[in-house]
Amino acid sequence: QVQLVESGGGLVQAGGSLRLSCAASASTLSLPIMGWYRQAPGTQRELVATIRKDDVTTYAVGVKGRFTVSRDNAKNTVHLQMNNLKVEDTSVYYCYGWDYNDYWGQGTQVTVSS
Repeated sequence: QVQLVESGGGLVQAGGSLRLSCAASASTLSLPIMGWYRQAPGTQRELVATIRKDDVTTYAVGVKGRFTVSRDNAKNTVHLQMNNLKVEDTSVYYCYGWDYNDYWGQGTQVTVSS
């Protein structure tokens, strides 16, 4: 069982930046896929970005060019750098890991004000 703990959420003005971090209780090398999802009230959880063990990344269309996902296997962490934030990015952001099982963090709130 892998535990994921997010940090770095908060309140920021539109156009600002935040960096989310996710610490894994096991080696991130044991998780072929890691990434970030988000869920706003009344909506379904949606993919934001993923990164494979070989560092291949994917992004949701709405965040491409603004968000960057990365992994630091030496520190067993995954990061999400979010730039040029928009009000519509307001959501709870969840760290995700996969090794034929799904693992989720508890979520961290990101609020972008206009």
